[in-house]
Amino acid sequence: MSVLRSRPVLRWLVPATAAVAVIGGGAAIGTFAAEAEPSLPPRTAAQLLVDLQTSRLEGLSGTVVQRADLGLPPLVGLVPGNELTTLLTGTHTLRVWYSGPDQQRVALMDTLGEQDIIRNGRDLWTWQSRSNTATHRTLGGDAGAWKPAPEPAASMPATPQQAADLALGAIDPSTEVSVGRSATVAGQDAYELVLQPRDDDSLVHQLRIAIDAKQHVPLRFEVLAKGSDRPAFEVAFTQVDYRRPDADQFRFNPPPGVTVDEEKAERPTGKPGHVEPSGDPQVRAVGEGWTTVLVGRLDGADVGRKPATKPATPPAGSAPDMDMSKLLGGLPTVSGDWGSGRLLTSKLFSVLLTDDGRVLAGAVTPERLYQAARG
Repeated sequence: MSVLRSRPVLRWLVPATAAVAVIGGGAAIGTFAAEAEPSLPPRTAAQLLVDLQTSRLEGLSGTVVQRADLGLPPLVGLVPGNELTTLLTGTHTLRVWYSGPDQQRVALMDTLGEQDIIRNGRDLWTWQSRSNTATHRTLGGDAGAWKPAPEPAASMPATPQQAADLALGAIDPSTEVSVGRSATVAGQDAYELVLQPRDDDSLVHQLRIAIDAKQHVPLRFEVLAKGSDRPAFEVAFTQVDYRRPDADQFRFNPPPGVTVDEEKAERPTGKPGHVEPSGDPQVRAVGEGWTTVLVGRLDGADVGRKPATKPATPPAGSAPDMDMSKLLGGLPTVSGDWGSGRLLTSKLFSVLLTDDGRVLAGAVTPERLYQAARG
């Protein structure tokens, strides 16, 4: 069992920290290879927003590279299988195919194999080459354009389009929207839409979306933290083709020896790609906009209390549970009129784990977390 599934608070905490990178903004990562700035007719921010909302794409295939370095403290060895650090650091390469709302495919390529998720009509297949296992689910008639992403990148946007959808859905009066510099991305001329929070308590400096000048499709998405001129998170096409992919790309042919698990159809909660922490009754949101803080409770005993016994050995084939005492021991202690606990900070988000078992997270300064903890 995944550590994210075995601990409910981690199921929302990791997507929440990922959402910090897309709806909030070690070594800094480099941007994708820069190309000469093209000369494009001027367009306003309002016109670019309309372009995004009215674009009609019939087909697409390409290669996407996702990079993240959020300046996390060393977590190696604290999470079994390094699942958390895999989600929030490093570089991932994906191949994507799109042929309408009921035909999509995403393939996550890594050094140890490939993970695919294929939507073809009502059939949803996932496959992992390392274990040669597959799952099949028959979607309901109202499945719509549900587009999940393969793990371990499931909690991070797999394409610039997914990231842009999250960011644009978060625009409110606390957001300043402007036009940046034009660019060339994956060989395509593109405009740049810039979103910037007005609230000083946000750790996000800017979100930048490069939009294809002709097809009006997001080609690159970047998040910059305050005090840095390099992206802390970015996802971009390095190659793109707007022709409709061949239908064979969406047919799953089980390889020899594959183990197939048939699952019952389940409807996801909320919008596709949208983080829904409120689905867990233990989690609530404090504040709004860029400085929203998610507040929940950690499973089991108080954070400040060490476990009395060693956790039982997990069943064969499952990942061991997280050693919370080891994780907490590596974080600095903090205290105030709100209480005491441990603090995890990065370039783009902060997480406070209080000794009475609360977890507070957001794309905000620690002071904003302390303020929410007092409430």
